[in-house]
Amino acid sequence: MSSAEHERLLRRARAQDAALFRYRLIGPALEEGLSTKQRGRVVRGLAGRVHAGPGGRAVQVSRKTIDRWIRAWRAGGFEALLPSDRKCEPVTADSVLAMAAALKRENMERTAAQVRRIMVASSGDAPSERTLQRHFAREDLVTPRGSIVFGRFEAEAPNVLWVADVLHGPLIGGKKTYLVAFLDDHSRFITGHRWGWSEDSLHLAAAFKRAVAARGLPRKLYVDNGACFVDETTAVTCAKLGIRITHSPPYRPEGRGKIERFFETVRGQFLVEVSPDGKPAPGRRVPDGLEQLNGWFTTWAEHEYHVRAHSSTGATPLARWGTGASRFTSAAELDAAFLWEAIRTVAARTATIKFQGNVYETAPELAGQAVTIRYSPFDLTGIEVLHRGTSHGIAQPHVIRRHCHPKVKQAPQAAPAVTGIDYLQLLEDKRAAADGTAYSISYADLAPAADRADHREASGDQ
Repeated sequence: MSSAEHERLLRRARAQDAALFRYRLIGPALEEGLSTKQRGRVVRGLAGRVHAGPGGRAVQVSRKTIDRWIRAWRAGGFEALLPSDRKCEPVTADSVLAMAAALKRENMERTAAQVRRIMVASSGDAPSERTLQRHFAREDLVTPRGSIVFGRFEAEAPNVLWVADVLHGPLIGGKKTYLVAFLDDHSRFITGHRWGWSEDSLHLAAAFKRAVAARGLPRKLYVDNGACFVDETTAVTCAKLGIRITHSPPYRPEGRGKIERFFETVRGQFLVEVSPDGKPAPGRRVPDGLEQLNGWFTTWAEHEYHVRAHSSTGATPLARWGTGASRFTSAAELDAAFLWEAIRTVAARTATIKFQGNVYETAPELAGQAVTIRYSPFDLTGIEVLHRGTSHGIAQPHVIRRHCHPKVKQAPQAAPAVTGIDYLQLLEDKRAAADGTAYSISYADLAPAADRADHREASGDQ
């Protein structure tokens, strides 16, 4: 990757970080049902506080700016919150920034201010604290921070708050399975679930998309700091759908107690009936694949868990869920929110794009330009091309070697059944039955007669 393309990727990542910060900040003011007066109080409260901005730096935002961000989000959604693509040349020497990064990596607890103090003490000068913060963010040297939310709490209605987590499950074909589940905090209804081969952001997105398509959009999503939940694709998807995502502080799982309790129910009522290692055992069933495991789980959830009174609420999850009203989005908007993005440069001579071993043809006027491509990780045969925020349609597939993203893991192949048939022995038995003798092949016997005589003389045979 060229340095220019790398810089474009960094700018895009910084822009998304800024847009996510803006969306999270204005989230409380976007709550449905707020009157103009109530919304004004919320905005004034937001403007009067110091917030953790991109890169973890402390920032304070004026009420005027917050109002502008709210108008932008209402007019154009998440994309309208992206800052303008400004390009500025770095003025700090690379060697100085490298030293700062080394000091940070040496002790990740050091703040930008502390790193600057060390550099001043050692060399007499150092970049500003803000410059160091930006550099640490570019180098992914900023530890994500959670905010303390939700103590002993229950959402006031269905679809106000979903809690998500991952449960480690049984082996199938020698490979471990994972359950991604979404629980409605008010009703304890399982709004979405999916057994898969891994707990990455791709499989989280697959379960999440099915959940919101079937059950509607929650206002908030509460998750831990697992890799799949802190992945930027998850945050961007939630922002595009207007869902506020909040992470529990590390080592403080308050607020996730309900889904942890649900997982205990899964272990005690469902997994207890499934073989944990994929081997037959008395009283346990062995699924022949993910499809069957998901089918069993759906049956248990719909016909046992959802219709049995919950010990905490005294009502069935299904009955409590039915008291709420769901809000849905269109299929097109839902599909767009779950697309992935990447930046590529269009070849100057051929106006083609290379991505994941595939080659696509695009508009000739884009030759030599850096473009953003949007795609589904499950289908790489069609990618949308955008340049400076304008769509140039679907690129024409030219060479397709890979139909899905490498993160799309395939099901493990079952070991072939042992037939016990020895083909060569069958041939030997057939030959022996024909002439009544058994022998091994002698390559000397395959030579011409004169050669065989010479071979016998050389070997001393008479």
